[in-house]
Parts: sequence; C-alpha cells; structure tokens
Amino acid sequence: MRSDIIKKGVTRASQRSLLKATGLSNKDLEKPLIGVVNSFNEVNPGHIGLNELAQEVKLGVASAGGVAMEFPTIAICDGIAMGHHGMHYPLASREIIADSIEAMAEGHQLDALVLITNCDKITPGMMMAAARLDIPSILIAGGPMYAGIHKGKQTDGSKLYEAAGAVSAGKMSEEELDQLEKAAAPGCGACGLLGTANSMNCMSEILGMSLPWNSTIPAYLAERKALARRTGETIMELLENEITPRKILTKEAFENAIMVDMAIGGSSNTVLHLVAIAHEAGVELKIEEFDEISKIVPKLCSFSPGGEYHMQDLYNVGGLQVVIKEVAKLERFHKNQLTVTGKSIWDNVEDAKEPDGEVVRTIERPYYNEGGIAILKGNLAEDGAVVKQSAVSEEMFVHEGSAKVFDQEEIAVDAILNGKIVPGDIVVIRYEGPKGGPGMREMLTPTSAIAGAGLDKSVALITDGRFSGATRGAAIGHVSPEAAEGGTITTFSSSAIHCTLNPNVSEITLTGTKVRPFSIKGATSVSTLFP
Repeated sequence: MRSDIIKKGVTRASQRSLLKATGLSNKDLEKPLIGVVNSFNEVNPGHIGLNELAQEVKLGVASAGGVAMEFPTIAICDGIAMGHHGMHYPLASREIIADSIEAMAEGHQLDALVLITNCDKITPGMMMAAARLDIPSILIAGGPMYAGIHKGKQTDGSKLYEAAGAVSAGKMSEEELDQLEKAAAPGCGACGLLGTANSMNCMSEILGMSLPWNSTIPAYLAERKALARRTGETIMELLENEITPRKILTKEAFENAIMVDMAIGGSSNTVLHLVAIAHEAGVELKIEEFDEISKIVPKLCSFSPGGEYHMQDLYNVGGLQVVIKEVAKLERFHKNQLTVTGKSIWDNVEDAKEPDGEVVRTIERPYYNEGGIAILKGNLAEDGAVVKQSAVSEEMFVHEGSAKVFDQEEIAVDAILNGKIVPGDIVVIRYEGPKGGPGMREMLTPTSAIAGAGLDKSVALITDGRFSGATRGAAIGHVSPEAAEGGTITTFSSSAIHCTLNPNVSEITLTGTKVRPFSIKGATSVSTLFP
C-alpha cells in the first residue's frame, strides 16, 4: 500500500504515534488510508448537506475494510459571487481545490480518495486533482436542488437574474420579485437548472468517475445517501483492482463526455473544465473537437434556462443513463470505456429506460439537429470563442446592429438596467478574460438583465469573459486572445463599429477552417455564424 511509507518500519514510529493521536489503532494502521474530501460549508447551498453524505461514505469505506480520513476543501457559490468583485475568485478557486487535494494526498501518502462535491468549480477541481495524482479515486455529488414553484410553474434561480431586468424595465414589481426569491431555491443542492454545476456532475458520470445516478438523484432523497455508502465501498474495489483515474480518463472517455454534453445542452463552461481535466490526465483535447462533435450529435434535452425541464425531471424518467444509452447509438461513441464500477460505460447503461420523448428525446426527433455548444473562430477570435447555440433564439441567427462597448461588466449592467441598450444593439464587454478580469468572470448578470428586459431576441453580447450555465440568448464568450493580451476585441469603438451576425455572409468564412466563422471585416464590422 502507498501509505506503508508512513506506517511501517522502526523509522516511522513518530508518524505512527501521530496517527494514533487521531484515534487510530495498530489494527487500523494495517488497513488502507482513504482520504474523504468533503467540500461542505455553510455558505454554499449546494454543499450545506454534504456532511450527511460524508458519514455514509465513511461507513462504506469502513465496511469494506478501509480507514476513512476526512479533510476539507473550499467551495465558492458562483451564484452568490455573481455580478460583483467576488466573481474574480471562483475560476481561480478551481486550481486551489486541485492543489489543496494534491497537497493533502501527497503529504500524507493516502492510498485512495473519495471526492464529495457538487458545484461549478469544485467538481472539475476535484477531477483535476484525481487525474494529476492518479491514485484510485471516485466522486460523489451532493445532488441537484428541486425546482421551486412560482405561479403554478417550475422555477429556479436563473429567473431571478432576469427578474432584475424585468423590474428595471417596469415589467415586474418588487413585491413579485420577493415572492419569486422565496420560491426559486427551495432547499439544499446544486441549482436545479442545467448550469455548470449539474453539467459537470453529468460529466463526472459519463467520464466514468462516478457511479450511475450520481448526477440526477435529488439532494433531498435518501437514495443519495445509499449511493454515497456504495461509493465508499467502491473505492475499496478500485484500490484492490488498481483502477486509477488515468485508466478511466482516456481520450475516448472525453469524446464520450463531449457527445453527452452536446446532447443535454450543457453549460459553455464545460469547454473550460473538460480541457483542464484532460490536461491533467495527459490527454490532448482541443476546443475544435467540441465543434466537430457538436455537428454530429443532436440536442436531445431542453433544460432550464433555455427550456422548461429541470434535473429532477431527468431523474424521474431514468437519469442520465437514458441520454447516454441514446447517444451510444451514434457510431462515434466508445462503448467499452472503463468506469469506476469496474465495468464499461455501456454495461452501466444497457438496461436503462428508453427516452420518454420529451425530457429526453430520441436521435430521430431531437430538439435541435446539432449539439448545445458551438466553437467560433476567425480574425476576431483567432484562438476561438464559445456560444451555447441551443440557447440562441432563431430570431438572432441573423442579426445586425451597432456595438456598444464596455471595459467592465458593472458598467455594462448599469447601461442595460438604465435603458441605454436598445433593440438591435450588440453589447461588447472586454478586459474580463482570465488575465484582464482577472479571473474570467461569468456574465450572467448582463445576459440575464438583457433577457429580463425582453431584449434577448434583439440584442447580442460578445465578451472575452465567460458565461454562467444559466445564460441564454446570443451570448458569445471566451473570445481569445482576450483584450488584456491585445486581442482584436480591443479594436472596438462604440462610435465606429457596425456589427453583423449573419450565417449567410460567406465572404468572411476563413478558408480551410473547421469551425464556425467569427470575424471582423476590415476594422468596422464583426460577423459570426450560427448554424
């Protein structure tokens, strides 16, 4: 066992003494030491229920012959950090999470890890650590929050950002806003829409790093406790069979993940996170591959914020396994990929239900003929840009208007809320990239303010920042090179730029490119293509 280096031999008397000081016995020191990483805190609603899961995980570890050793990591709530100075920190916290887990696991020579997660940067940060360490590891999520009910319909937190725009536009009273606040987030769990949190929990399942049902059992249900206990038992099986993350996180596993991501219409942030996890696993994953796969995988689901369904609805019709089984019909899907069950991804889903036809549609009758995300590239974004194309209204596939340029998110939001943005405009927010932000802040506040003001079908937004998974509308982010790196986005001038979104402007298509054109023509116009 890896932990023998701190437990065995006369030179390790001091280490054994310190371990015994935590309550371990000589018999315990003969067993594997399993790190249980618990991102519980009392700030983040997605994590406030994780202590109960940690207890179940530890019971599972103990019942299978291991010694569970719990330690924490941080977990910022993106929703609380949104729209102010605090948003500089969430993306950077992903690296802190990965580094802190590495430090604890290496410093104490732990034999294996159970990673208890739930939200936006925590899930990818934990998978990055697992891939980097390459010791037996498994994830268990806290589960999605139930949708709230407002005026007889399901609702969620994304509607509150749009409501702020509606209040500013005089379309909603502050009293109604208060009622919506009370309804939108009814209890613990990852926000019930398909934002980054639930998208990445889905990615952990399709990548093979968590057990089936991990991404969809609601946080409230006892079934999730049983899954946590089984997760604790499974880490011991992974240790015994020497199954480590890099045996699971292959190039083929990432291709499967992108396919399922496109089918569910996941967050645009999955591009950032899957590429980072792949890097830690030693797998080369290029953003162009997202676009390539998007062209061959139809969108089978329509979750909030772009659609009407929530994660509880996916749970009720059979879980993510239904989507995976349907996507597995496509020739490119790799059925034999290993997972933490010790079986292939196909073995895990072969007995899943068939699509119900609405929450999950069939490949023959999709919501959209392509995947949820498109990669844009051209002389405005030489290194690429990302759009959640499935959340763009058809009215915006061809759009023309004047650019209004802002060098900070807050200034843009003020302009939107005070009626300075009108139908036909294209809002440009720059100097919000990884370096320029710093921290590549999410732009949910401006996109939601646009939607709440009723402008999402007449106003586009372009930024070198990024978007929340809750974003909808013609929102183009991740523009690279970013403004702080001298990217072309710095050439915008509010008084001079005329912007065009037009899929039929063939003269600006880059010769030989395999991604959708996204370009400036001359120095006075910008064009992008939606399929």
